[in-house]
Amino acid sequence: MGDFDRKWLLSHPGAGDAQVDMRLNGTGAPAGPLAPGGSGTFGSTPAEKTAAANTIETELEPNTKTATDHADEATNTAVKGFDGWDTAAGMKKLAETWDKQVKVLMGRLGSEKSALRGASGLFVRNDIGLGDQFHPIGQSKLNGM
Repeated sequence: MGDFDRKWLLSHPGAGDAQVDMRLNGTGAPAGPLAPGGSGTFGSTPAEKTAAANTIETELEPNTKTATDHADEATNTAVKGFDGWDTAAGMKKLAETWDKQVKVLMGRLGSEKSALRGASGLFVRNDIGLGDQFHPIGQSKLNGM
């Protein structure tokens, strides 16, 4: 252990108690679908991905839009109440920033929804393609001899 490490551990009591390491051979790696000794299964099924995408479409997107509309109405009312004051200008700026952030959020929700739906189809197409590659193995040209 180097001098810096010793000084750091002295200034951060308890920091050296946890052992943290990762090795290329998988020792210390968490079990997972691609890790040695992992379960070999994905964290979610195509049905779960579809359900998540549907939740985004039927709950998150419409509820976010409703909340945004409500906030816009309340802000516009407040801006009218402070007309002629610097507060009104500040609230307008705040509303513009809010609308930009909501637009980004709605775009992100749409992207996540598309990615979830695309991932399900991608896995199915990948499985079918791999399965098709193995079919010729069972049909050897030597069988007809």
